[in-house]
Amino acid sequence: MVGYPIRSAPAWDAQTEPDPDAGIARRRQYMVGPGAMLGGNANVIMQLSNPAVGRGVVESIVERGRYDRHPNKRARTTLTYLAVAMIGTEDDRAAYRAATNTSHRPVRSDPGSRVSYNAFDPELQLWVAACIYRGVRDYLVLFFGDLDEETADDLYRESARFGTTLQMRPEMWPADRAAFEAYWDSKLSEISLDDEVKTYLLTQVVDLGPHSRLRRLALRRVNRFFATGFLPQHFRDELDLTWSPRRQRAFEIVMRTLGRILTRLPESGRLYPYDDYLREMRLRQERGKPLV
Repeated sequence: MVGYPIRSAPAWDAQTEPDPDAGIARRRQYMVGPGAMLGGNANVIMQLSNPAVGRGVVESIVERGRYDRHPNKRARTTLTYLAVAMIGTEDDRAAYRAATNTSHRPVRSDPGSRVSYNAFDPELQLWVAACIYRGVRDYLVLFFGDLDEETADDLYRESARFGTTLQMRPEMWPADRAAFEAYWDSKLSEISLDDEVKTYLLTQVVDLGPHSRLRRLALRRVNRFFATGFLPQHFRDELDLTWSPRRQRAFEIVMRTLGRILTRLPESGRLYPYDDYLREMRLRQERGKPLV
């Protein structure tokens, strides 16, 4: 492992860990807020490249949860979910699962849909969790360098929580990293973007369609750079996003420079905004307000 600022720790099973507080403390070391914010749109692209997930998002009737209508709210909800999954308590996970289930209940295909889908489908949740794990692993390596074997294995096991916080059964998570790579490679053959989903991803996600004109002018090129940089080539090809060795070198230099800055920040700075969103979620629960 090169430069990654975490403490080595025993890799307890995520379901039977004898000391939950120790598990939370260890998982906090994997959560890097700037990584999620810079790589989040690339991760959305990977998730929606599964035809069922893509159609589910484009056709969703849950207006309050649509990124193209409420981008800031959608980002907050997603980051809160990641915080709850990895550094929340079991009570936090149960509360957020119930709230998310309420939001997901109407998200299912109708007879006229091009693809059959259901937001409660554990297989689709496995795919989403796999994309999130890939995103976390990639930003850790890009920021801090290669992970040692123990850290990489522990991160992988704990990342099952991205799916088990909802309906994905623990046994569905591939047994180890080698099994995961086999699963990932098998799913790449299913990647397919119809014209509507492709347009949605390019205009809304890559080019910041839901945001103000001023924000688009200021951040669109930067967002496209990071979104394309975080994407594996297979997904770039699906969206016809251009990339080059020169851009790859620039991307890696920027990420490694940010990594050096992050290693000098206190844990609260490196985790921002996860702790803030977790506190907000708990406060909303105490006051009886909707969590998502």
